[in-house]
Amino acid sequence: MEAQDHILIVDDDAEIRSLLGDYLRKNGYRATVAADGKAMRTALARGKVDLIVLDLMLPGEDGLTLCRDLRAKSDTPVIMLTARGEETDRIVGLEMGADDYLGKPFSPRELLARIKSVLRRYRSLPRSLRADDARTIAFAGWRLDVAARHLVSPEGVVTSLSGAEFQLLKIFLSHPNHVLSRDQLMVLAKGREADPTDRTIDIQVSRLRNRLGDDPADPKIIKTVRGEGYVLAAAVELDA
Repeated sequence: MEAQDHILIVDDDAEIRSLLGDYLRKNGYRATVAADGKAMRTALARGKVDLIVLDLMLPGEDGLTLCRDLRAKSDTPVIMLTARGEETDRIVGLEMGADDYLGKPFSPRELLARIKSVLRRYRSLPRSLRADDARTIAFAGWRLDVAARHLVSPEGVVTSLSGAEFQLLKIFLSHPNHVLSRDQLMVLAKGREADPTDRTIDIQVSRLRNRLGDDPADPKIIKTVRGEGYVLAAAVELDA
């Protein structure tokens, strides 16, 4: 028998916790509820959680702080809830690492559809190396210092990286020799809503190639796979 997906609901409204918990259980999920960040951490320590539904406005630590802390330790999908409707709140939530965003009031059916979509998208991503655990990552003669966030060239020249460049390079290094679509790259970056028509990723790849001295007309490290995306064509070695 296939194991049930485990959903953790973190909301300070007892009525919402009860409603969502009951609804998800009736639809084949295992559901755990928590009223605040402390209870959330307790629930996470007890066992595997497949997705977290996290309210933005919580007593004590708010949802943005909790989401940021989660992202530093885990890639568990997060759907953020909020009573606010302002676009800035949605953008900040996504920049903190949320995978999706749902404004209150909403129907349990809509949340269920979002949960299914996020889990499906998350599980379509390729398996990654544990680059987050490495101090340095070597590839194609280059070395990325993860703590210092800079590159060291084959000649020993140190190059600083912007936050976006560092994040994108780590994504490629976590999935070497695996073609990543623009949509997958943006989902992995978790810095925005995934939009396959968005060409921003092309600009970021171009800048990263420039840092690596990768000829845009004939790149050897980050190659373009026409109609599919990009691939880091190099062996990767992690040094913990």
